[in-house]
Amino acid sequence: MTTPTPLQKGTGRLNVGVTIHVRKGTQSLWENGIFQNCLFLVLLLTRVPRIDKVFLVAGGDGSTEDARNFLGDSPAPVIDMNTAMETLDLMIEMSAQLGREWIVAFRERGGKVATMRVGNDYVIDAERMVFDKQHGLLISGAPYDEIWTLPQYEKTAAPYYRSAMRAEVRIVPHLWSSAVLEREVAALPAGTSFGYQPGRRRWRAGIFEPNICMVKTGFIPMLCCEVAHRADPDMLERVWAYNTFHLKEHVTFNGFAHSLNIVQHGLSSFEGRFPFVQIVSANVDVVVSHHWENAQNYVYYEALYGGYPLIHNSHLLGDCGYRYHDFDCEEGGAALRRAFAEHDTNLASYRQTAKTYLRRLDPENEVNVRAYADAIDALYVNRQP
Repeated sequence: MTTPTPLQKGTGRLNVGVTIHVRKGTQSLWENGIFQNCLFLVLLLTRVPRIDKVFLVAGGDGSTEDARNFLGDSPAPVIDMNTAMETLDLMIEMSAQLGREWIVAFRERGGKVATMRVGNDYVIDAERMVFDKQHGLLISGAPYDEIWTLPQYEKTAAPYYRSAMRAEVRIVPHLWSSAVLEREVAALPAGTSFGYQPGRRRWRAGIFEPNICMVKTGFIPMLCCEVAHRADPDMLERVWAYNTFHLKEHVTFNGFAHSLNIVQHGLSSFEGRFPFVQIVSANVDVVVSHHWENAQNYVYYEALYGGYPLIHNSHLLGDCGYRYHDFDCEEGGAALRRAFAEHDTNLASYRQTAKTYLRRLDPENEVNVRAYADAIDALYVNRQP
């Protein structure tokens, strides 16, 4: 016999779980954006008055031992899927996708399931269907109570979710805290410091787009640097294009890259993936970025937190950084040149603007806590204890 949950007992206090993917072998809670999303959401949920306990729920193909090693420094207790079935009132699917059968059984015993979508699944699924990509379609026929997603996906992915997954979609705030970044800063080698250092005669540009999906690629940032270099050949010392090592032998990418002056003049270097904090602390003065319907990124927040000039096309960063619009490389090059001319003089105000903006993303910000609390309350609007 299933033990009644707190909600079923009529107390009104909820036990809530957030799924996190555990794979075989070594991994870290701090290694990528989706795990950080889980961390920040858990931190917020602990502040929601209606919630009694918050758990991370281990999913994926990893063993119990893998989960224990991976989640040893978790901010919330870790439970397995069987325990989650017996003890939770609400499951938030996030890093690990739930099976349809599990969701059906959980809802039959009175549980609620919301799926939190933090990637542009419309584009990802389209690429999987059109190109020779590993399958993993989001649409499983699972009966979700609601779909939660971020403001950056309101235009593209939200309508896709609503129609394909047959559930209502709610836009909730993007969350970020400096906690993960500060942990990485503390581990930097002696003599290395994170944060923009004024006074360099020439700048070293860093491009960090992952280049694994259409929404975040480095081609426009490379062109922004190219435009700036053509206008002022003495401005850039180096253009580091990270996450491009896998493209170096691609014929089309090679043709594109070698058409650029920044390559012909020996300024560019094409590198693999490295931790952001380590790279900018040693090699980068300015971050040049681009997105396509993916306007909220942790790299943006980390650059702003460090006072680094951020060249971006995001409409969701307020007055932060140096913005260009859409795919306009010429405007992007001009924004880079403007940053070079103004940043050192305006560094104090730049840092203050960034600080004010980043405070809005904090998981402990009462506005954010209220938004997620309202989302949870809405799941129970017809089932008040």
